[in-house]
Amino acid sequence: MNIHIPTPLRAYTGGQQTVNVPGATVGEALEQLVGAYPDLRQNLYTGEGKLRSFVNIYLNDDDIRYLPGKDATETSDSDELTIIPSIAGGCYL
Repeated sequence: MNIHIPTPLRAYTGGQQTVNVPGATVGEALEQLVGAYPDLRQNLYTGEGKLRSFVNIYLNDDDIRYLPGKDATETSDSDELTIIPSIAGGCYL
């Protein structure tokens, strides 16, 4: 499965925009990703091993937070995961 890496996290994947990993579920694929690129773990997961609240993961076009299985959702080799970090800031007038 391909995992699309956002620009701010590409420094941890050697500049790669897309990384291919195996995994029968979303969670397994993400574990394979951080296993191959350990510095990503601190950016994606809390110390308790939960996905950080500001990290959004999409399986194809679906936000995994709204899927019944969440990160236990089964995947196939043709599926794609996209990591999208939330961005906050700006000025409130």
